[in-house]
Amino acid sequence: MTIKLGVPSKGRLMEKTFDWFGARGVTLTRTGSEREYAGAVDGVDGVDLVLLSAGEIPRELAAGRIHLGVTGNDLIQEKLVQWDQKVEPLAPLGFGHANLIVAVPNCWVDVDTLDDLDGAAAAFRARHGFRMRIATKYHRLVRDYLRRGGVADYQLVDSQGATEGTVKNLTAEAIADITSTGETLRANHLKILDEPPVLESQATLFRSRRAEVTDQERAALRALIERLGL
Repeated sequence: MTIKLGVPSKGRLMEKTFDWFGARGVTLTRTGSEREYAGAVDGVDGVDLVLLSAGEIPRELAAGRIHLGVTGNDLIQEKLVQWDQKVEPLAPLGFGHANLIVAVPNCWVDVDTLDDLDGAAAAFRARHGFRMRIATKYHRLVRDYLRRGGVADYQLVDSQGATEGTVKNLTAEAIADITSTGETLRANHLKILDEPPVLESQATLFRSRRAEVTDQERAALRALIERLGL
C-alpha cells in the first residue's frame, strides 16, 4: 500500500504544485497522454500521485480515499461541513491567492457596506415583491458571512460559471465570487463592498484525518513530510 497524494490535474494550479514540490526535492510528473490522469512521484518512496480536479480533492480527502491533497481552502471550507474535523492544513503553498468577496453594481452608489446591502435588500423586496438575488457557488460560506453581517431579505442563486455576468444578464442583483485582481468585476461594472472578504484563499496542502494508514504508509507519510520540511 502507498500514500496517495492528490493534486490538481491541469492548468496553473498543477504546474505551480509541481514546482512547489520540485523545489523541495520531490518531483511530480504527469505520465501518459494529456487525456490520461496518471502521474509519478520521484524523490520519496511509497507515494502515488493522483490527478484530480481541485473541486474533487476536498471530497476525496474527507472520504479518506487520498491521504494528502492540494486545493484551495475556499473549496475545503465550502464543500466540507465541519471541515477541520475531516482534514488538517499542513502548509499554505504561496500561490493561487484569491479572495471570496461580495460585489454589487457600480450604479448602487449608496451601497458600500453590509449595512447598506441589508437596507438595499429590504428596499428591493418592498419594491419588487421578491428577495434580492445574490449569485454564487459558495452557498455555505456566503450564507454564514451575510448572517454574521446582519443581512436579511436576500436569496442565493446558484452560479457555477461566469458569475460576474449574472447581473448584466438580469439573473441576479449582486454576486459573491472568488477574485484575484478584480479586473473581471470592473469589466462587468461591479464593485466590491468595502468590507473584509468572506474568505482569503490560497492553494494549501491538506492531510486527511479520515484516511486509514498502515505502519508502512505512516513511515512513508512521515518521510514525505520531512522531505518537504514541514
